[in-house]
Amino acid sequence: MSLRPPRRLGVVAICAALLGGAAGAWFFNRGVHEMAPVPPPSAPIAVASAGIGDAMPAITLPGLDGAPVDLAGFAGRPLLINVWASWCGPCVEEMPALAAFAAAQPVDGIQVLGLALDTPEGVRGFLAQVPVGYPIVLDTPGPADASVRLGNTQGLLPYTVLVDARGRIVKRKLGPFAAGEIEAWARD
Repeated sequence: MSLRPPRRLGVVAICAALLGGAAGAWFFNRGVHEMAPVPPPSAPIAVASAGIGDAMPAITLPGLDGAPVDLAGFAGRPLLINVWASWCGPCVEEMPALAAFAAAQPVDGIQVLGLALDTPEGVRGFLAQVPVGYPIVLDTPGPADASVRLGNTQGLLPYTVLVDARGRIVKRKLGPFAAGEIEAWARD
């Protein structure tokens, strides 16, 4: 019985070694002109952030049904925009008070709009537990999301903006509303 490996296996091993060596030499000896350029880092996104007295920026976002909702369509009445997320504890805590405030508004009163920085699934799951009667639009959190354009330069939640009937931002609030605070905040 011979302990030598079969001759074919030796030939295959030698061929594999030669091909591997040739591929390595080709890869390491390529000229710089053959290398793909590395793209420069992307520049920070510059986005205008509205302040008190500024016109509400033009914003169109998908509703829960996926249909686009143009926020300019709420013009003619004051609009309270509450930016929230299903994973934000303080946002979740204030939702019932916002829903009660919205339900108590007369026909010509303040409209309430929820702007969820969340996934459609997260929002639907949350609303199954805590239903609200006002419209909800969706956006993806990021450095140029709708909350930033509405003045939330810190990117924290919850964030609420009050827009007057002429479309001007008149108030902003970072953080949750305390019990009974919404009515006074929106009125003053």
